[in-house]
Amino acid sequence: MGQTLCVCSRGTVSLGGARYLLLHRLAEGGFSYVDLVEGLRDGRFYALKRILCHDKEDRQAALHEVEMHGLFDHPNILRLVAHCMVEKGAKHEAWLLLPYVKGGTLWREVEALREKGTFMPEQRILLILHGICRGLQAIHSKGYAHRDLKPTNVLLDEDDQPVLMDLGSMNRARIEVNSSQEAMAVQDWAAQRCTISYRAPELFTVPSQCIIDERTDIWSLGCVLYCMMFGEGPYDAIFQKGDSVALAVQNPLTLPSTTRYSAALQRLLFSMMTVNPQERPSINEILHQLEGLQPALAGQDTTQI
Repeated sequence: MGQTLCVCSRGTVSLGGARYLLLHRLAEGGFSYVDLVEGLRDGRFYALKRILCHDKEDRQAALHEVEMHGLFDHPNILRLVAHCMVEKGAKHEAWLLLPYVKGGTLWREVEALREKGTFMPEQRILLILHGICRGLQAIHSKGYAHRDLKPTNVLLDEDDQPVLMDLGSMNRARIEVNSSQEAMAVQDWAAQRCTISYRAPELFTVPSQCIIDERTDIWSLGCVLYCMMFGEGPYDAIFQKGDSVALAVQNPLTLPSTTRYSAALQRLLFSMMTVNPQERPSINEILHQLEGLQPALAGQDTTQI
């Protein structure tokens, strides 16, 4: 992170040789927050993500997120505009300047539809799903996995095209486990970095001899598809009630009784949410299946319950 940043005056920051006006807070989490900023030179809006780094390990994690962004130039993966590390006394903050995607997250859209008593029509689901798959295909083709795919990590632009974000949990797709100690290390890492209600079954209890691969993302993709179809993830309610998600994901998926969606889309969902990762399709196979479904059309009205 060699770029320099300084606060130029009240309410403005300088990053990568350009100045930005701080507008308002967009989001806040446990160790990071995101502000909306406006470029004083180009008049464009950006999202400034600030990651709180308490120690060297946190700084390395932030550097890793920057490195992951640098691997991709793809319309379905959020690009990094500029970045730097800022000293805050004994601590640091990693600042990542990202494009502002006006549509907000896929989760926000699902919530808005649910509050109106509507669900996404199938053609819109196919359009969004196709874009998510293209982003995942780019990640997997470079030998990586996202590891934390969920509706809050998918942005929607003005044309309903999805953009994958939050690359901090990304790592090498293929993880070889050869001992109980290595298995526990992977399991502990997953517990910290992979959202529980979208986490693949093989990451809850990792065998001492196995290979974890990018098909953890395929399970999460199935959970995202389920969320678009039914208004929440398949294990969100289980987690919220305090029941065991680890046990729930070992059982075959059941769907709410509805004729809202085609049998083909439901088959695609079931193929993603196969407990045995070796039986799950690859992202290329899923894209091939999507091509067999009716081409996605924009501008469909939402379906009433």
